[in-house]
Amino acid sequence: MPFVDGVIARIPQPFRDIALRHSELIKFAIVGGTTFLIDSGIFYTLKLSILESKPITAKIIAGVIAVIASYILNREWSFKNRGGREPAHEAALFFVISAIGVVISFIPLYISSYVFNLRVPEVSLATENIADFVSAYIIGNLLQMIFRFWSFRKFVFPDENGPIITEEHARTAEEEEELGHS
Repeated sequence: MPFVDGVIARIPQPFRDIALRHSELIKFAIVGGTTFLIDSGIFYTLKLSILESKPITAKIIAGVIAVIASYILNREWSFKNRGGREPAHEAALFFVISAIGVVISFIPLYISSYVFNLRVPEVSLATENIADFVSAYIIGNLLQMIFRFWSFRKFVFPDENGPIITEEHARTAEEEEELGHS
């Protein structure tokens, strides 16, 4: 994305070197901000309409849609220079880790809603919505973000600038080895 590169180029030294060294984290955070808007918009649309009495269901639906957008953006931008996995394997790992992240993100909402009982009529609608926002979007998303960034780098997109290994490449390498051309 040329815009981000242009912004990084305008950062004064030594902060520019830090930004360049952590460009994946910056891109991951931008993707996270984008998917936060997707998640928030869908969650509040559902919670304030057809799923008014089911905030956990609304959060799960919003989270799943945000995860799909996150995969596309992270694969094509944040971790574009990483490889090493079959695309199907990579996608499966991404969605499993993201599913764990969705669970992590709604645990604080569950605690707020059902342990502390911050629901109408026990509290005002404003208090309920503030509690939902803080628990789901500040605490839950922060915990999810830390877990997902670490997991994506370690398991989903593990090899920086590494080759993307496909079945065809693996077969060719095996054939060359059998022929003694390795």
